[in-house]
Amino acid sequence: MDNICHTLVGGALARTGFDKRTPLATATMMIGANFPDIDVIAVPLGTDIGVRRGITHGIPAHIVLPFVLTGIMLAWDRWVRRRKDPSLAPAVPKEILLLSAVSIATHPFLDWCNSYGMRWLMPMRNEWFYGDTLFIVDLWLWLTLFLGYFLAGRRRSTRPARVAVALSAVYIALMMIGTLVVRSRLQPGADRRELMVAPIALNPFARQVVRADRDVYRLGRWSVGQGIKWHDTIPINRDDPAVAEALHNPEIQPFLHWSRFPFFIVNHHADGRTSVEIADARYTDRYGGGWASRTVVLEPK
Repeated sequence: MDNICHTLVGGALARTGFDKRTPLATATMMIGANFPDIDVIAVPLGTDIGVRRGITHGIPAHIVLPFVLTGIMLAWDRWVRRRKDPSLAPAVPKEILLLSAVSIATHPFLDWCNSYGMRWLMPMRNEWFYGDTLFIVDLWLWLTLFLGYFLAGRRRSTRPARVAVALSAVYIALMMIGTLVVRSRLQPGADRRELMVAPIALNPFARQVVRADRDVYRLGRWSVGQGIKWHDTIPINRDDPAVAEALHNPEIQPFLHWSRFPFFIVNHHADGRTSVEIADARYTDRYGGGWASRTVVLEPK
């Protein structure tokens, strides 16, 4: 999920009553809800696909990261917050640790809920898992959590935040059930790399569908009352000799491993070079391009 959503989750949870447990509670939960995204440092280094949603999101990180965040918050409390005003009550270490653990745990779950994927078992096992439950930017969650956070602060009551968190949980559960129902109707028992039924922005009653069908991917849209409507096919083109050569390039392996529905576009150029574009049908059409693609250029032999 996007970081606005993560932040709102931390804020709304804090105002359900956690913020009364210790000073710095709300800040801890808002930061904790985003904390696994410290792997964002991989983006400017150009290794984002291989690193993102991996080691800092996996189950072992849930043991380490709460202690790291607790150390940071207690250091801030001692050396910044209470140095400015020594009369302030100190943060309670065990409570900061609890709130760190709770808020950090929300992050990988929400990331798993969308179609991008999440690697629960890193660093032991480099395998992607997909919840296909929420669109990566879900404005309905934004609105619900923001209202809960805002009204709880304005009314000085935990009730609005508790209602917002409960409604959000119900919404996520219903979205998950909806995806599972559509999957069971289209292709019961299909592997998630053979069939994707994923949410669409703003419309909880429709789903984006990608289905592997021999040597093509079929793209469609399912909606309540209309069922499935297929609108395009994408040739996978994996058997092209140029593709086999391009896949020997080690720099492309992290992207290929991340790709859930990879397909290949081969272009032969006048200067004798051949370009092989690898794209993912989740996030692009038959023409490729965009952030969900990589290109390998093969020199003439």
